Amino acid sequence: MCGIIAFNDPTITDKTSVIESMMELIRHRGPNISGGGHYTNDQVALGFCRLSIIDLKGGAQPIYNEDNSILVTFNGEIYNFQSLRSELQAKGHVFKTKADTEVLLHGYEEWGMAGTLKRVRGMFAYLIWDNNKQTLYGARDFFGIKPLYYYQKDDTFIVGSEIKSFMAHPNFKKEFNPEALKPYLMNQYNDLPETFFKNVYRFPAGHWFELHDKDFQMHEYWDASYKIDYKLTPEQTIDAIDDTIKDSVKMHNIADVPVGSFLSEGVDSSYVTSLLKPKEVFSVNFDNGPYNEASAAKALADQEGLHFNATTVDGDEAFRDFAEMQYHMDEPDGNPSLIPLWYLCKIARQKVTVALSGEGADELFAGYVNYGMHSHHQLIKVFANGLAKLPKNSRYRLAKHIKKMRNFPGKTHLYTHTAEPSAYYVGESIIYDPDQPTIFTSKQANGIMKQPYQSDLTVNGIYQQDFKKVANAEEVKQMQYIDLHHFMLNDILQKADKISMAHSLELRVPFLDKKVAELANTIPSKLLLNSHDTKDIFRKAAARHLPSDWATRPKLGFPVPIKTWLREEKYYNNVKALFSEDWVSEFFDQDQIIQLLTDNFEGKIDGRRQVWTIFTFLTWYKLYFVDYENTVKNYAHVQPEVQALMDSGKLTN
Repeated sequence: MCGIIAFNDPTITDKTSVIESMMELIRHRGPNISGGGHYTNDQVALGFCRLSIIDLKGGAQPIYNEDNSILVTFNGEIYNFQSLRSELQAKGHVFKTKADTEVLLHGYEEWGMAGTLKRVRGMFAYLIWDNNKQTLYGARDFFGIKPLYYYQKDDTFIVGSEIKSFMAHPNFKKEFNPEALKPYLMNQYNDLPETFFKNVYRFPAGHWFELHDKDFQMHEYWDASYKIDYKLTPEQTIDAIDDTIKDSVKMHNIADVPVGSFLSEGVDSSYVTSLLKPKEVFSVNFDNGPYNEASAAKALADQEGLHFNATTVDGDEAFRDFAEMQYHMDEPDGNPSLIPLWYLCKIARQKVTVALSGEGADELFAGYVNYGMHSHHQLIKVFANGLAKLPKNSRYRLAKHIKKMRNFPGKTHLYTHTAEPSAYYVGESIIYDPDQPTIFTSKQANGIMKQPYQSDLTVNGIYQQDFKKVANAEEVKQMQYIDLHHFMLNDILQKADKISMAHSLELRVPFLDKKVAELANTIPSKLLLNSHDTKDIFRKAAARHLPSDWATRPKLGFPVPIKTWLREEKYYNNVKALFSEDWVSEFFDQDQIIQLLTDNFEGKIDGRRQVWTIFTFLTWYKLYFVDYENTVKNYAHVQPEVQALMDSGKLTN
């Protein structure tokens, strides 16, 4: 919806010019000029860039309470704001706008931060300045759908939607964080709380904070918990899933602007689209495969009577625009799926302001094969399911023996059905599929990096603290919890927000709703993941609205032809030129990474994920640390399709 930025720094005398400069770097998040604004006093400054969604003419921010002593800036949507508004009005609060933002302000007055956060449903990051208490408050939503970062050093505290805006603050010291490189190489994204910028942290999902003078305190208000409900029959569970998701999609459709949806051939976006039935749906395809998602998506759109919009992407435009994508991500993200997402958002923004997407279903309803679907052989599946019923101690001992055995068909499937997840699970960094090579193991990452960046850190080691929180949950639930707090939080949702907001498009994710999660977390794992399929019972709910074969289609994600691209000479030379630049030797053994690139190009190995991960990091580092002045000059702007809307007068609210 918007971009927010604030700082507390008594050494800055001209806070207005500083906050305005910071706002300009996130103008793409809120190009509605008349809806943005700022507030300053001797202590703090708060800025807001608006993308108008609800109450187009009256929702400008900051919004103040009745006596102007408290104000709020807000990024996101509160989907149950209408009922909360009525409740607050009944208690005597006077509303100045019709916007959902204002329920957070009066909610704080009535219930405090914790009380308000218990009542809301939505995606959000927001800031409240209470002049009476001389205290800055803030919160991030349950799942981390909306980003929020903070920086604290000496007298300076900065908090906001995107790190790039911090760089306009005169007391922000831009430093590279060397500890982030190895986790990134192992995951394709940085999985540490501290970002690639030293002293800049991601504010955790499901938390709120208070800052008084220099005293910064965080409080948790929500986390996923797993209490299995065995009372519902499978049919009742299907009813509950369908009813809850229908309710969520309905709430996510609240807007005073056009709403569309993304549509692939997968079950998640198809389920959302079949419930939403928007006028416009959007899909993307690549000119050289590996799959044609758009044609399958069009078939469903035609059946549903929806207007289908598609775009075909080729390697030339992907490489041309890739640096701009990484600029908007703030941190490097080597997941190739951000490429099709970029072009999806680009075509969607030409027709709608809000789009719904299917993120979150895999984490909530056990959709990843890495949760235990490592074999398609029915006999192996039956045998593994039998072993999984053994007492835990017996299973774990058996798993140790299986791990030591030589490789044989079904070994991974048997091992993961008997071992404790905390002993082996590494999320999506390793895909047990010969057609999907791994990224870097800990040993491989150390082998290509220079000594200052090497460490003993492993992916599984990063997860251990979170595994302890769910040690008593079912084993599939433990892995779901890990992905919700790592892959989903630090990769998928980062892309979803940053790439959509780069195009001034609000992306909503109805599966990532508090009520949907609370239901999903009570469903026995055997109904979600079994010999039939991943997220089995979720698919049965979706089948009520989709063609017979649609709900059972395998997960593809966004298949991107980087394997093909990296074996084309012009793209190989493009990547090699970057790998060969002098400054690269600060991080990597250049001979090794160039040999990796060449071996992949010549077909000796399939090193595409490793090559792409390195290429992405170097692209990002060059933007922010080698040539930042030109980076801002080239990319700190609203996108052309958004500028066209502004020029035509369609973004004047």
